[in-house]
Amino acid sequence: MLSFLFSRLFSTLVVMLGVVTLVFLLIHLVPGDPVQAMLGESATFADQEVLRTSLGLDQPLLAQWQSYMSGLFQGDLGISLYSKSPIVDMLWERLPATLELALAGLLVALILAIPLGSIAALRKDSMYDNGSMVFALLGVSIPNFWLGPMLIYLFSLTFGWLPVSGNDSLLSLILPALTLGTALAAILARMIRATLLEVLNEDYIRTARAKGLRESSIVIHHALRNASLPLITVLGLQLGTLLGGAVITEIIFAWPGIGQLTIESIERRDYPVVQACILLISLSYVLVNTLTDLLYTWLDPRVNYSA
Repeated sequence: MLSFLFSRLFSTLVVMLGVVTLVFLLIHLVPGDPVQAMLGESATFADQEVLRTSLGLDQPLLAQWQSYMSGLFQGDLGISLYSKSPIVDMLWERLPATLELALAGLLVALILAIPLGSIAALRKDSMYDNGSMVFALLGVSIPNFWLGPMLIYLFSLTFGWLPVSGNDSLLSLILPALTLGTALAAILARMIRATLLEVLNEDYIRTARAKGLRESSIVIHHALRNASLPLITVLGLQLGTLLGGAVITEIIFAWPGIGQLTIESIERRDYPVVQACILLISLSYVLVNTLTDLLYTWLDPRVNYSA
């Protein structure tokens, strides 16, 4: 068990180092000059060079990478080129809103997916099964940048029930969470249906029925419990996707999270902040998947820890 744990943690560290390096290189290969964006096109060449030197952008790429990695190990992500504020403080200010939105989207997905997937499996080939799968198909096919404005038009502009944008109250969370969670609900519903259909044909389910247990008890305590193991893997993978998909959703609903900060920084050519935002989302994805892997091996004793 310990060897398995250490191997997973070592693999995670290697992946994280690769992600940090890749994000650093991609940001520096993006067209555009941050110095010119800060000073404007009317700035003289001498002023540009002074600012470039003060920011360390005149150094070779390898020296910049070494300086960045040194600061990263010390918890220093640098200073924003636009606001001159520490990037760590900017991320801590925006991170709670993104986590709130991601968890709300995950909750919406589970509330929708578990009943739909379960009913579809229990009443296979019925109208309930077909209706659930139609929902799953629509949920996967409709992109966030279309669903979000449609929800705003319907519930905010037409009926006036919910706020259009912002993060002023709990009501402001409903539409972004629906936008973000619908696609995940569609994926989870299909997964629950498939795994539940497989589990319902197992011998221990037939044994439970032969003992006279109620069908609801069989489904909840036996079938769903065992069908949830593959679901954990999908949830781990999709939680990282939620953090990435939150970028689009946050822009649509003016949600003050990491996604909106990323787009604002791109527009301002604030490359250190863009780099930190992308790095945070990427590392969150890696860490969530590692924790999911460890949790799965802990829950399922059939996993070979020496693998």
